Amino acid sequence: MKVLITGASGFVGDHLLRYLHKTAPTWKFIACYHSTQPKFLHERITWKKVDFTDVLNLEEITQDVNYIFHCAAIVSFDKKKGNLLIQKNTLITRNLVNASLEKPNLKKFIHFSSVAALGRNKESNTIIDEKSHWTDSKDNSNYAISKYRSELEVWRGIAEGLPAVILNPSLILGEDHWENSSGKLIPIIYNEFAWYTEGINAWVDIKDVIEIAYLLSQSTISGERFVLCEGNYSFKDIFTWIAIAFDKRPPHKFAQKWMTNIIWRWSSLVSNITKKEPTITKETARTAQSKYYYSNKKVLNMLKGYNFTPIKETIKRISKKYIIFTELSQHNDIISRKQTNK
Repeated sequence: MKVLITGASGFVGDHLLRYLHKTAPTWKFIACYHSTQPKFLHERITWKKVDFTDVLNLEEITQDVNYIFHCAAIVSFDKKKGNLLIQKNTLITRNLVNASLEKPNLKKFIHFSSVAALGRNKESNTIIDEKSHWTDSKDNSNYAISKYRSELEVWRGIAEGLPAVILNPSLILGEDHWENSSGKLIPIIYNEFAWYTEGINAWVDIKDVIEIAYLLSQSTISGERFVLCEGNYSFKDIFTWIAIAFDKRPPHKFAQKWMTNIIWRWSSLVSNITKKEPTITKETARTAQSKYYYSNKKVLNMLKGYNFTPIKETIKRISKKYIIFTELSQHNDIISRKQTNK
């Protein structure tokens, strides 16, 4: 089997590549990346730096491919990059879908989207699932809009005969890539972040996301989307469980809405001065204060017998990995300083 993975050096793509490489020992991989240099090297993996605006190159790399796992996307909540984010994420998916159409060997196209593409429903306790309809709203971030429009490209491909499945993961927790996406939460809590909000969202283990992607790729299921989440939890609970796993003091100061509004504005000001992406944006501050509930019933009904990893187990596992990571980093820093002093 010949398998194409886009965004293979990113958080989801990296975990997926390692899982598939282990799970399917006869598969050969074309692993695409944009800027982050690949770390996982093996004779069954061919790494390619891909420009998704180059349609001829996409036609070439999708030839004779049996499975496509589309993980590539720009992730940013910086409002200044909003229009560019929407345009690029939509174009990346449009071009890949076009290149994938009418490929006789293609068995399945797995598109990694997000629950953000389902839109936001502000009605209290409303459960968001695969039947939820997108509504234009100021509560939708530019990232959410980009994922929604990317999904439209996949649905268009499905209408034209593309055998595809769309995955809508919630907030993903997983080891490594501590500097990206939700991985940033781990070092923040490790350093005893004091604040919490009353916001609620859905959470899922990276291992469940990639395993379900594989199971669906091997199934006859097509033309469907699936919300992937283990459960709905408050940010306070998640932060507290992470802190306890580290034997650190849990968040103990309640951040009211007006406080987070000040913080994101201050973060935006610092970003303008330093020319770096803001740590907290208006969109992330709003999410931290909002309560969204998601349902995983559809995927559990379709994949009989599947059980999501309890999120507390996920936190225990990744916390142990982060402790090892920090200890190794500190050890390497000590050796480096000693060598410098010599």
